[in-house]
Amino acid sequence: MADDKDNENETPAAPDEAEAKTPDAPEAEAPQADVPAAEESAADEQPAADEPAADEPTAEQAAADEPAAEAAPADAAQAPAEQLSPKERRRRSRSKHDGEARPARSAQERHAERQAARKDKAVRRRARRLQERAKAAERRAAAPAPEPLAPVHAPVEGRRRMRQGIVISDKAEKTITVRIDVARRHRRYEKIVRSSSTLHAHDENNDAHEGDTVRVIESRPLSRTKRWALVDVLERAR
Repeated sequence: MADDKDNENETPAAPDEAEAKTPDAPEAEAPQADVPAAEESAADEQPAADEPAADEPTAEQAAADEPAAEAAPADAAQAPAEQLSPKERRRRSRSKHDGEARPARSAQERHAERQAARKDKAVRRRARRLQERAKAAERRAAAPAPEPLAPVHAPVEGRRRMRQGIVISDKAEKTITVRIDVARRHRRYEKIVRSSSTLHAHDENNDAHEGDTVRVIESRPLSRTKRWALVDVLERAR
């Protein structure tokens, strides 16, 4: 009986211990559950050592940016200067005004300034023209000699005509009048047709006289009417 009582006394004690331990178990486990959460939040706040920061460029990006940075000054150095026309340069030079008003000048002073500006321009213009002429002379000297052009007409002198006639006048100085007698057969009637013509010939030594038979040759124009020159006297007049 005593053992039964002891068992009865001990039996209900077990539930008390279980009840005492049951509510305490969650309290003991709660800190263990909270510790990983704190570690995860700390891990989220501190970036990993292996991963680069978002703001810092990677090694590949830095290597790619270095050639671009070096090329930028080179391009700026190689870029040609802005080409401006003379009119645009003058306009920009006139636009550089410091804002200060020029002092009042008289008409004589303004005229003197204009004359000085004209003289300056004339000196620069003369120097430029001399420079251009010197360059043109150098270009002509350096250029190869042009080939001679072939003549359009061959330099061959044609046969000059010669006539024989009688001097009918020698009154003019160094000029004789020669009558040329022509006898030809008519083409249809076969009759001998005689005709004559006169011409003026140049006689340098006044060798021919009236009535002489002479021979003349065609020459360049010597006067308004003379196109012939005396060759020789064939027969003297009696």
